[in-house]
Amino acid sequence: MKYPTLLGAMLALALLLAACASAATASPTAVVTSPPIVTESPVATESPVATESPVATESPVATESPVATGSPVATGSPGATGVPVTGEATVMVANVGTFGSALVNGDGLPLYMFSLDTNGTSACTGDCNTEWKPLASQGAPVAGDGADASLLGTITRDDGTMQVTYNGHPLYTFANDTAGGTPGGQGMSDNGGTWSLVSAAGEPVQ
Repeated sequence: MKYPTLLGAMLALALLLAACASAATASPTAVVTSPPIVTESPVATESPVATESPVATESPVATESPVATGSPVATGSPGATGVPVTGEATVMVANVGTFGSALVNGDGLPLYMFSLDTNGTSACTGDCNTEWKPLASQGAPVAGDGADASLLGTITRDDGTMQVTYNGHPLYTFANDTAGGTPGGQGMSDNGGTWSLVSAAGEPVQ
């Protein structure tokens, strides 16, 4: 019966040896605690790119307002070309200083007749008209105070203007005269003839 006892003793010894050997060789393993791995924060993704707002389409081009058709074009008022609306010359009788009464125009300037004028034709043309201005009218002349309407008439000059006549004599004003002043052209010899004031009867004033 010693055999089982011996076997048990040997088994116990073997376990003891094994335990001692294990204790001698196995040094305690130092547990190295690694620092916690810091995980990087998630990379912030770029904010979504703002898409451009839809381009505003150009507002429709304003078309020009339609030109009113048929509207009457404003024409110049009468006399726009320099011709007065009522351009009839006026001939009347007034006192012309020491020479008594004689014909004057509507502005009171003395009127003259020229000795070289014949048969209602003016002999005063060109440079002559610089000093001696033909009495022009845009219509039939008007007889003022003291003038005889039956003696009034007109002729057409070479330049197309209408000159007033009295008793057949073309009438003129003198450039140096002033209204109500002394008639400087009375009895003057100029341009080859003589200039005279005109009476209410249509004759030269002496």
